[in-house]
Amino acid sequence: MNDTTHEGPAARTPSAVDAVAEEWLDTMLALQPEWHVSLGRPGREGEYTDLSPDGHAAFADAARAARRRLDDVPVVDAVDTVTHAELVRVLDLVLEEHAAGTWRNDLNVIASPVQGVRDVFDLMPRDSVDDWSHVATRLSRVPAALAGYVASLREGVRADDTPARRQVVEVAEQAQRQAAAGAFFDDLAASAQRAGLPEALLADVRRGADGACAAYADLAGFLREELLPAARERDACGRDRYALASRGFLGAEVDLDETYAWGLEELERMVREQEAVAREVLPGATVAEAVAHLESSPEHRLVGTDALQAWMQETSDRAVEELGRTHFDVPEVMRTLECRIAPTQEGGIYYTPPSDDFARPGRMWWSVPEGVTEFDTWRELTTVYHEGVPGHHLQCGYAAWNAAELNAWRRGALWTSGHGEGWALYAERLMADLGYLDAPADRLGMLDGQRMRAARVVLDLGVHLELPRPDGQGTWTAEYAFDFMAQHVNMNEPFVRFEVNRYLGWPGQAPSYKVGQRIWEQVRDAWVATHGPDLRTFHRQALSLGSVGLDTLRSALA
Repeated sequence: MNDTTHEGPAARTPSAVDAVAEEWLDTMLALQPEWHVSLGRPGREGEYTDLSPDGHAAFADAARAARRRLDDVPVVDAVDTVTHAELVRVLDLVLEEHAAGTWRNDLNVIASPVQGVRDVFDLMPRDSVDDWSHVATRLSRVPAALAGYVASLREGVRADDTPARRQVVEVAEQAQRQAAAGAFFDDLAASAQRAGLPEALLADVRRGADGACAAYADLAGFLREELLPAARERDACGRDRYALASRGFLGAEVDLDETYAWGLEELERMVREQEAVAREVLPGATVAEAVAHLESSPEHRLVGTDALQAWMQETSDRAVEELGRTHFDVPEVMRTLECRIAPTQEGGIYYTPPSDDFARPGRMWWSVPEGVTEFDTWRELTTVYHEGVPGHHLQCGYAAWNAAELNAWRRGALWTSGHGEGWALYAERLMADLGYLDAPADRLGMLDGQRMRAARVVLDLGVHLELPRPDGQGTWTAEYAFDFMAQHVNMNEPFVRFEVNRYLGWPGQAPSYKVGQRIWEQVRDAWVATHGPDLRTFHRQALSLGSVGLDTLRSALA
């Protein structure tokens, strides 16, 4: 097969179920306008979601109405079966989360409105005067967006349902950094100056940037002076809230205690495998000694963000070209993946999907912390495969490409962490199986990441459910979690601290990577047992479904 001309399935007539899904997408676009930016759809580019209690109530009311409409439409084919199952799951989850009050304590160090209000600017184009006009409008609305968010957090204070103290302290510092001179909003205004915009528009951008900085300073003050005294002391969220969060992230219900036991076994297996590979890197070495040896080797080092970006792009381009000839069908529109250095300095690597028409390509972003100038290719090679090809870029690209079968909601607005991140970890291990990580150094880097993901299954469940510690010395606490994580990752103390704070504030999300990989591998093995070892076909069929819940994935491919 010549994959560059690979044709998709024949177009089907949209059904009544598709119509409800499209109506729900329209509702999302209306009530959460940032989706216009995410999907690359014109309109309302400068508007924000109403983050106030009234805004959350309106979204729940809309979900309730959509759920009623869904009960009245027939399911006509296999595509409808998946769409119906997923729309039921998603709408019911919206209603359960609203009833549980998750909106009134939505604060953590990585994925809450504190970050989201700023992060949307990363996807906004800045190529024309009109683009910059949208940026100016959004900047002017940052204060109102954050004010609505504060109103919701105040509802949590009144209901004695607040975030953990640790999260409030950390996020207040993040907000203060956004407010500082020379931070993101100042840089945005400076880039407008360099763009040669009309004076009136320049003034709007500058005024908006100043207002956004002031709004984040006010937010930091609220967090420290009003929310912090009311914040809960315990980091653990408890079993009921955790079960709801886990089900949301996985799109599947798992036995939490069995998953904890499996996580311990998987972590032990990863440790043994990594120790064996460490001895291949340096005979007789421990993992720490092998890592130190590689970190001192100029052969595996990049210096400067320009070199990092060029290496990311070269590695990604090669993976697209080679895998597209051998193990995957990669349509031409999916063959462009841009690798960029992110405009923030928070740390981490992430992917943003293409627009629905592929006019904006998929992009891999590296957020380089301030002062970091050297990078280890052995450690990060597997990350490029995770975020790019065959990881998130193939996954999100297939969903966008399959317009013949999938309605717009399934193509662009349906995302399940266990499916998405589970696939990306599955892709890492697949690349090892295909021979792309045969060098002991590169394989050690892949196992470093896999070990971390196994460790955080144990940590996340252990802390939030207050389970027995692996060492038998009582139950899990946050303090033990920091020590435990430091034992299982070859990263510096600030990285470990940020990662563990992330798990403590975002229960259920971190395990969705490794648990998702486990389910993906179970689904693949069951498919192969029935259809034979044609993984190219399995991957195409599975990814063409879009980012469905893992229970739906399992049933659709059974």
